Amino acid sequence: MKKLLIILLLLISYSSFCQDYEYAKHIVDTLTSARFWGRGYTNGGISKTGSFLSEQLQSSGLQPMRGNSFFQTFSFPVNTFPGNMEISINGKQLVPGRDFIVSPNSRSVKAKATLVQKDSTHYINSSKKIILSITNKLTWSVAREVADYTSIEVDKKAINKRPRNLEVNIENKFIKDFKASNVCAMVKGTVKPDSLILFTAHYDHLGGMGRSTYFPGANDNASGVSLLLSLAKYYAANPQRYTIGFICFAGEEAGLLGSKYFTENPLVPLSSIRFLTNVDLVGTGDEGITVVNATEFPKEFMLLNTINDDGKFLVKVNARGKAANSDHYWFTEQGVPSFFIYTLGGIKAYHDISDKAETLPFNEYQDLFKLIVKFNERLIN
Repeated sequence: MKKLLIILLLLISYSSFCQDYEYAKHIVDTLTSARFWGRGYTNGGISKTGSFLSEQLQSSGLQPMRGNSFFQTFSFPVNTFPGNMEISINGKQLVPGRDFIVSPNSRSVKAKATLVQKDSTHYINSSKKIILSITNKLTWSVAREVADYTSIEVDKKAINKRPRNLEVNIENKFIKDFKASNVCAMVKGTVKPDSLILFTAHYDHLGGMGRSTYFPGANDNASGVSLLLSLAKYYAANPQRYTIGFICFAGEEAGLLGSKYFTENPLVPLSSIRFLTNVDLVGTGDEGITVVNATEFPKEFMLLNTINDDGKFLVKVNARGKAANSDHYWFTEQGVPSFFIYTLGGIKAYHDISDKAETLPFNEYQDLFKLIVKFNERLIN
């Protein structure tokens, strides 16, 4: 009878993790769809995503971190590209995202121009203030200012001879006061509600470039958000002695702005946070994980490694030092013990249109989920 009970509990546990996996995959598929338009600055991408995330957290049984709202709203300037995005070189029409990108700080321009070669990869038209460069990889980002020129990067595979004649129609729109919101929720602790374990992940991505191209951002960072929402469901169903908090940050791609705003305007005392785990780019894992701040918090890193060795979850847990490369950074600067975890191996798509849900392996999601849960159990108990 006892053996049968153990088998039954194992089956229930396995079924639960499978459901978490299916839920996480559904979240990634949803967040990378055209509905959210790259979770960025055109077509209401960020605001639609924030509303979706608050609905998910509420339906899982979480409560706002403070007051009656899940949102912490702030604003910042951003350059956007909502309209025309047309380029032809030597008479050949190029496809946005696939064949070319514009520099995120570019201004609007509509012109026919002859290009003058400056070196092996750069061409200019001084009168129209246009710079064109040939590159092996198109990688986009976000800018909070507008330059007095237009810069265009072209994939070298898109053209087979030297670019001479350019026809361009690009529309930018600078927004001085773009509003975005961190989405903040928690599960109240049963014994020490004023002590906090915090999970964070940024939900924003690059948005869209023109009317027909958006950047899905599956690994960066729909993967992290899906893991955070799955953990939120788990802890809502399994309350802990400590309060478990969750923050989905906006503005990360524009310079870690959401996390900076939170640390300057905290909804909970930063001194009450026992530990923070930030997840970003966690959709792979066949080569293990890297832990940023491992050298800053060696005791916690040793604990994480011990749990991984005992459970045989991931092939390797790599140590990395302090780095300002995701939303953990501002918390570390304020003295909050923090790890930033990202997975290794698998696809190389990053800040491009190829970072899609259908090519994201998600092969170590369940093991990473279990490792994080076990790690926090030990921290709390």
